[in-house]
Amino acid sequence: MSEDWTTPFSDPYYPPLPAYYRNVRFQFVIFRTEPERVASFLPAPLEPSPDGLCVAIGLHVPFCTAYGSFNEAVFEQKCLFHGQEGWFCSHVWHDGPAGIAAGREIYGTPKIWSHLEVEMAERTMRTHASMGGLKVVEISSTMTVPTPATTLPPLTPAWRLKLIPRADGPGPAFKQLIDCTAATIDFEAHACYRGQGVVTFEPSPLCDVTRAGTHFTGEAYYLEASYGESYARIVHDYMKGEG
Repeated sequence: MSEDWTTPFSDPYYPPLPAYYRNVRFQFVIFRTEPERVASFLPAPLEPSPDGLCVAIGLHVPFCTAYGSFNEAVFEQKCLFHGQEGWFCSHVWHDGPAGIAAGREIYGTPKIWSHLEVEMAERTMRTHASMGGLKVVEISSTMTVPTPATTLPPLTPAWRLKLIPRADGPGPAFKQLIDCTAATIDFEAHACYRGQGVVTFEPSPLCDVTRAGTHFTGEAYYLEASYGESYARIVHDYMKGEG
């Protein structure tokens, strides 16, 4: 590994890829809103999918070789890139500082420092993210029917917007659309269940996503899995006009 892969050279804030995760607990709630609401979260050239599908994800990572233990809540929107269907990740509420730095700097994952609570109560999983003491999102779902992990919607391609601002004035130093599909390696599902879920967004002066709507219900999935995370792929370079 070259010494200039990150800064500071001698004391990097996070280790180089790959990172490995063990026994991660996920909940996925898939819901529908109006396509024009989805559009407000998407950077060009992405366009909203006509079905208005979105997903809210809550997760608990008990062990990660690179970032330790942490929790997340995620908001993604189904969209089109030159006619190809995929998913764009617009918000990730996260409570691990090293994971925030790595996610933003490597992939452009939009991680925001937040207070997270993730709990299991009988067969219900609940994820609660707040900022400044105010709730931003709550995700609740049940585990009802065992199902193969292959029945979970793939949520791929998995697009992120990697944007680094200029140091000498306004505007981006570089701006890329990243597909993180290939970043997931050595995936192993331990358990998967299907059920129903509820997503609630609350207005916040620090991070307000209520333009998507405020209260949704939909099909839900629970997944326990282990996997690795390696390098992704650049699919569109805004500064070079490629892709």
